[in-house]
Amino acid sequence: MRDLTFGFSPCPNDTFAFHALVHGLVDAPFRVRPVLLDIEELNRQAHDGALDLTKLSVGAFAAVGNRYRLLRSGAALGRGVGPLVVARTPRLLEDAVRGTVAIPGRETTAFRLLRLAAPSLKSVVELRYDRILGAVERGEMDAGLIIHESRFTYQDHGLVKIVDLGDWWERETRLPVPLAGICARSDLDDGLVAAAERAIRESVAYGFAHRDASRAYVRAHSQEMSDVVCDAHINLYVNEYSLDISDEGLRAIQRLVAQAT
Repeated sequence: MRDLTFGFSPCPNDTFAFHALVHGLVDAPFRVRPVLLDIEELNRQAHDGALDLTKLSVGAFAAVGNRYRLLRSGAALGRGVGPLVVARTPRLLEDAVRGTVAIPGRETTAFRLLRLAAPSLKSVVELRYDRILGAVERGEMDAGLIIHESRFTYQDHGLVKIVDLGDWWERETRLPVPLAGICARSDLDDGLVAAAERAIRESVAYGFAHRDASRAYVRAHSQEMSDVVCDAHINLYVNEYSLDISDEGLRAIQRLVAQAT
């Protein structure tokens, strides 16, 4: 049986969704070797085709080119799931981006959305996503572009929301926010890719049917997150689009890729 490397993030939504596949709880004609990395590191590794299967930001699709092809299962997209811009005091978005904005990576979907919503954006500093709130709180950055669990914890740092870029995207396009997708390296056999897509879908379905089965795995990778934040994270980012992107989801992805290039 062949081993396939599978890159995904240590965030609760990914460890919940892919727990069953990693632990052999769904049928697959391959074994998975998980590689857990921050989403921007996964984006960068995809430039070299380092992993067989990998999660990628939709914002990174254009830069990766033909090295990977998108699977219909395992994606992160939906409504009400967008990244936020936060700061220490309330202000308009155009005022917030006059200063220095901390971003979680230039190839993240969050950064692509920010560039579309704020064309006047000039000064950005890349920080790992989990360091952005602290940098803004300490006054090292004027504003921060936040993703993942930071959406649920920014108020604990005394910060306020400037804009929800997901709301902005939905108003502009009437489409769900396409955050990330699972991709297979283009040189993999078509039959193997189809099996991977099916196994990932079954893994997500297993998670929905056995919600507590992955709890220890999720907790092992969730750092200091409380169970409440972990559950909120999973409930927001793992949804019907994770089972199948749908034609609407594909339109959203195509729209963002076209506008981001």
